[in-house]
Amino acid sequence: MASQRIPQSLLVTGPPQIGKATLARTFAMALNCQSEEKPCGQCNSCKKTLSGNHPDINILDAPQETLKIEQVRALQRDLSLRPHESPYKIVVLCDFERATSSAANALLKTLEEPPSYAVIILSAQNSSQLLPTIVSRCQIINLRPVADQVIITKLQTHWRASAEQAELIGRLAQGRLGWAVEALENPDALSLRHQYLDDLIDLSGKGHASRLAYAHSLAQKKESPAQALNLWLSWWRDVLLLNQGAKAKIVNIDYADKAQHFAQTVTLDNIIAAIKQTYTTLGNLNYNVNTRLNLEVLLLKLPYLK
Repeated sequence: MASQRIPQSLLVTGPPQIGKATLARTFAMALNCQSEEKPCGQCNSCKKTLSGNHPDINILDAPQETLKIEQVRALQRDLSLRPHESPYKIVVLCDFERATSSAANALLKTLEEPPSYAVIILSAQNSSQLLPTIVSRCQIINLRPVADQVIITKLQTHWRASAEQAELIGRLAQGRLGWAVEALENPDALSLRHQYLDDLIDLSGKGHASRLAYAHSLAQKKESPAQALNLWLSWWRDVLLLNQGAKAKIVNIDYADKAQHFAQTVTLDNIIAAIKQTYTTLGNLNYNVNTRLNLEVLLLKLPYLK
């Protein structure tokens, strides 16, 4: 930015809740900031950006919703007009892997010949999920997980978390500062985690009928089963580490005793099988696989504990 060599097309990649949308918003705010120190967060332009009312910054961030060609065409019409009050007209398209093929192809035309004042920022978990022709026209910024201790320190110094809170959430975040902040500010997120982990532990002592009933219940929930599956992966990782006496720290430190019990009871082969099956089930969610049947197969294959 200091050299004024601003790329007109950016692609920010990285795991969910690692900070892709935050980086895109901050960069957009900085580009149109009216102060020397950018972004200042205090000038008229920054305040409009923070409130979501900036006439020259358009952000589409609707998780779980498909990005359609009509939305892209509306953005293109807006980009064809010069900025109202700022140096740049900026479009931020979060989770662009959600775009339909027609929407992605429509945007490609704008990426090939953007107006001189336009900056287009895309985000996605992985560049491989997008059309190669789109990726080739973007400058890529790849965000990687942050060290646990960095997150723990940030939570204590910037968000005033207690040492105990910061330690637990810092471990659970697995390098995702965005997730850590959300978990700190939204206690419901941790409550849901407790529920899913308790459910898994309880199901380990249940028979086929209970497991099938739970699969049906989980498939009917409003939120995606992916949240439960990712938590279960972290659980089986902890169990594997304890089973093998590894020096790496476990994630679910508040469940250490129960994880130790699993590690001493479940065989190594069954732990590895549980991890593989959970990964398979998680991957199947991205395809046209019946959610209930997908979960039933997983739960019926998980180890039984007496």
